[in-house]
Amino acid sequence: MLAQMLAPAAVLVAWSLVMLFWTAFTRFPAMAKSGMDLKNAKPGGRGQDLEGVIPDKVNWKSHNYAHLMEQPTIFYAAVVIIALMGPSATDALAAWIYVGIRIVHSLWQALVNVVGVRFALFVLSTLALVYLAYRAVALTVFHDPGLAPA
Repeated sequence: MLAQMLAPAAVLVAWSLVMLFWTAFTRFPAMAKSGMDLKNAKPGGRGQDLEGVIPDKVNWKSHNYAHLMEQPTIFYAAVVIIALMGPSATDALAAWIYVGIRIVHSLWQALVNVVGVRFALFVLSTLALVYLAYRAVALTVFHDPGLAPA
């Protein structure tokens, strides 16, 4: 059951890299089209500096990549804790639900970005994460070392 619990986390890591490359492959051409010259860019520039400079639809991919570096950090911790403590099939299912919804959320934000739908997807994934956090706490705080295998 260990691999089944860690697999969703591995898929979300891979998906995050897909979003990173999608960001780069859309952002750099948009920056060139806008006339930006990276060689002469001011020191300390940040992605936020591109707001209003390149098309919003291009920036949406970057926004989503940033989101994948935020809340999913809680997911990764919860998954590792659950994997170490002994996951159930329901735990693995909740992890897959979280990852599936996050991927749909990414695609929605990168391509359509209607905020109401994006927010609903965020809430649904958060509910799966709340369950995983609860399980991580329950498996550790209420763990009985006398029941653990030697």
